[in-house]
Amino acid sequence: MTSTNSMSSASPAIAKSTSFDAISSNAGSRNIAFFVYSGFQMQDLAGPLAVFDEASRLSNKQSYRCHIVSIDGGLIRGSSGLEVSTKKIQRYRYDTLLVMGGALSASTSNFPPQAVTDFIRDASSTGIRRIGSVCTGAFVLAAAGILDGRKATTHWKYAAQLQRQFPKVKVTGDRIFTEDGQIWTSAGITTGIDMALAMVEADEGASVSQSTAQMLIVSHRRLGNQSQFSNVADVHSDSKRIQDVLTYIREHLDNTLSTVELAAVAHLSPRHFGRAFRAETSDTPAKLVERLRVEEARRQVEQSSKPIDAIAYAVGFAHPERMRRAFLRVVGFPPLRVRQMASGTIAAGSSRRL
Repeated sequence: MTSTNSMSSASPAIAKSTSFDAISSNAGSRNIAFFVYSGFQMQDLAGPLAVFDEASRLSNKQSYRCHIVSIDGGLIRGSSGLEVSTKKIQRYRYDTLLVMGGALSASTSNFPPQAVTDFIRDASSTGIRRIGSVCTGAFVLAAAGILDGRKATTHWKYAAQLQRQFPKVKVTGDRIFTEDGQIWTSAGITTGIDMALAMVEADEGASVSQSTAQMLIVSHRRLGNQSQFSNVADVHSDSKRIQDVLTYIREHLDNTLSTVELAAVAHLSPRHFGRAFRAETSDTPAKLVERLRVEEARRQVEQSSKPIDAIAYAVGFAHPERMRRAFLRVVGFPPLRVRQMASGTIAAGSSRRL
């Protein structure tokens, strides 16, 4: 078996050694390139790859040709230790280029190499139709400069880091995926599937996308503006002032928790506080307060028999209907359905409105 390639040894020569000749393909096929590197997250690759592969079969016209690519080609080892065979990335016009995530892509030292950022930057300006990232692959796109001024998301754990490292990017850290012109980003892991299904729907229509989801036995499909449901109780900040605010929010969920109230805790003006809070957490104060309230409410909904209306008021929602709408945004289901799913009395896929 050949040795595993590492992106750190990649040569910038790729920018000059290959041509932009069109790839030979079946008529009408779209070439989808999945860019990987040593330590990439396997699920980030497997999920979207399965979507395009299945959609191609279902469309009856081989709509997609999938290519797993890397800087030098050959075997690339993922974070799980599993190796995949890759082709050397070429400078013909892929229809879609997707950059996979991995712990290395969120590193601040010597990653990604210039060969990668040059390639992506050039591809974005020379007619490639769509460029996307899964999980921390957003750091690679940001390093190439193509996320400047655009909305983007990444895994919730790395959203604040992405905002700090690339302040020109409009990080929406609570979103499953984003689309801003030709640039798409997803939160990572399973949300790469949601983004890929949205791409298939844009290309082939809702019928093919829905059939693909059914074959893969996944929801069709979570909307991009649905929030990532993460353990926001673990969100922290290196700034003592912002960390004090986060602690205050958790301990006073039943308060109004307005920007003015929170700014006073931080000893900052409301305007300065808003900017500092977003820079540290990648969220606005209002959005993070809502997510923390939903997380605590969900815990009580699933683990207690308290009336849902009482839970809503206890965690600070002004009205139970506001909590219901917040649950739909963050969790994807209303509180009563979450309780019934937790108790096993209703399936997640039920269409019944509660």
